Amino acid sequence: MAEQTSGPVETGAEMDYSEHDKTYAIFLAGAKYGTIVIVALLIAMATFFFTAAGGITSFLLFLVLSIGGSVLAR
Repeated sequence: MAEQTSGPVETGAEMDYSEHDKTYAIFLAGAKYGTIVIVALLIAMATFFFTAAGGITSFLLFLVLSIGGSVLAR
C-alpha cells in the first residue's frame, strides 16, 4: 500500500540565497549592458546605411552611444 505523507516526499537541497542573489545580479547587468550595446549598434548601422556619414563616423557614434549609455545606466 502507499504510504500516507503530509508533506513533499523529496525536498531537495537547501537554497543558497547568497549565490542566487549574485547570479541574478550578473544576469541583470548582462541584460542591461547587452541591451545598451545592441541599441547603440542598431543606431550606428542605421546611420551608416541611411545617411551620408561614413563607416568611421558610424563606428565613433557606436562607441559614444555605448559608453554614454553605460555611464548613464550605472
